[in-house]
Amino acid sequence: MYSKELSSIKKSNRFRTREIFSKDIIDLASNDYLGLSTNKDIFQKAYERVLKEQYTSPKASMLVNGYNQIHKDFEDLLCKTNKFQAGVAVGSGFLANIAMIEALCRKNDTLFIDEDYHASGILATKLLKPEQVVVFKHNDSLDLENKILQNTRSGRNIVAIEGVYSMGGDLAPIELFHIQEKYNTLLLVDEAHSSGVIGDNLLGIFDHYKIKPNKYHIKMGTLGKAYGSYGAYILASNEIIDFLVNRAKPIIYSTAPSLFDIALGFESLKYIIENKKTLKEKINENLTIIRTILGIKSNSLIIPIDIGDNKKVKQIQAVLQEKSYLVGAIRQPTVKSAIIRLIAKIDINENDLTKVCQVLKELK
Repeated sequence: MYSKELSSIKKSNRFRTREIFSKDIIDLASNDYLGLSTNKDIFQKAYERVLKEQYTSPKASMLVNGYNQIHKDFEDLLCKTNKFQAGVAVGSGFLANIAMIEALCRKNDTLFIDEDYHASGILATKLLKPEQVVVFKHNDSLDLENKILQNTRSGRNIVAIEGVYSMGGDLAPIELFHIQEKYNTLLLVDEAHSSGVIGDNLLGIFDHYKIKPNKYHIKMGTLGKAYGSYGAYILASNEIIDFLVNRAKPIIYSTAPSLFDIALGFESLKYIIENKKTLKEKINENLTIIRTILGIKSNSLIIPIDIGDNKKVKQIQAVLQEKSYLVGAIRQPTVKSAIIRLIAKIDINENDLTKVCQVLKELK
């Protein structure tokens, strides 16, 4: 039924498959930035927390009876550490982006979204009318400002950016925050890849730039990256969170997030807070290796290496896999041009990271 389409995908070297990798392979491809997915102590604490409850699954939507003390405790700790008024746990980052964009952009509002924003956010824009959506050049504050000034619509202006971009590993520049402040726009910041990795307290881009959240700021973060779990959260003012709880379909009509996943996220957040100094030192050590061998200066643990050839990225990935190292071979449509995506996870042995970088330097 879809043979022609599949044939075309295969011909362009874009065919993808699911694979269960060997337990012995060294992972430099996943978003498990801090290696917390293998931390059994965190896992045990989360397990014991859930066992204290009368039930172990959320059972229903948050607005029926799926909201549990585990959810609330995590939301409260997130608000306290990130200095936001209120928060809500969500099933995934994908759902969180759908929730924010579809609910917050009302009839006369305009959404200004970075062209490299995550696919979930781009998909969410399809739920809006075309005239409500303006795409601006990636990390270009001048282009954003010009498009805000050209906008004649009467409603709110809402800007959507990411703290760290998942494919490029680059940070949103502080100038975008200045534009938000200058024009009093709402600012949606997807911190999926920045929370747990950057900032004095490893809390993300707000922490990195020392920006105190205000009523115009909305932060989304996920648990499936640095937090070693699954799920997401949205932080904002009391008013915005109340509005989302009442209007965001993925919150209203989805089963509440898994109790265990949220408990695991809670324990991971505590671990990050308590061990931030050691974690930051290891992050800096890995980034120094990257800079020394590959000549790439990065603030995040996402290291993109431009290859530009779909076939070649798979070949490079295969060479490294034969040496028991796994890196990402990212092709279109995820990126415009094929890249090797190396994740400098801090649980990777220094010698292994050095060896992978040396091999990549030779092969690229």
